[in-house]
Amino acid sequence: MREAIREREFREFAEARQAQLRRSAYLLCGDWHQAQDLTQTALMKLYAAWGRVRRDGNVEAYARTILTRTFIDQRRKGGWREEPVGEPPDLPSTVPATPELRLMMQEALLELPPRYRAVLVLRFWEDWTVEQTARALRVSPGTVKSQSARGLARLREVVENLADEGVGQR
Repeated sequence: MREAIREREFREFAEARQAQLRRSAYLLCGDWHQAQDLTQTALMKLYAAWGRVRRDGNVEAYARTILTRTFIDQRRKGGWREEPVGEPPDLPSTVPATPELRLMMQEALLELPPRYRAVLVLRFWEDWTVEQTARALRVSPGTVKSQSARGLARLREVVENLADEGVGQR
């Protein structure tokens, strides 16, 4: 009986959050197929720890932490190659953005090293605090702050270069 309840709770969580996790994964890796694989891997790891995670509290944060760590681990091991893709994600936005601007920002994110990209996605897309991001990435809050600053500076450079090249305005 407990196993059936556990299975149902996990299935409900996975069905409700899979699309959001996949969008975050896309922002990390830049490819919808890899994002799906990354999401599935993260959900498998979450399922293995479901009993403990469910008791401990914030399942959503744990799922995003698993997703981000899995992405970084796979990059470190050289499991994926980056290739630009043209399919834009269906992303919610609080700031009106043109499709061209979204494409340019996605392309710019892909130019960043995986660590900077992970920090920026967690801090500014997922709206996590410095402390939450530090715990997820297993680094100090100071490292999150410095990588945020460096990542944003690098992102600005890349966006300026892309704008100069006319990317996203085609």
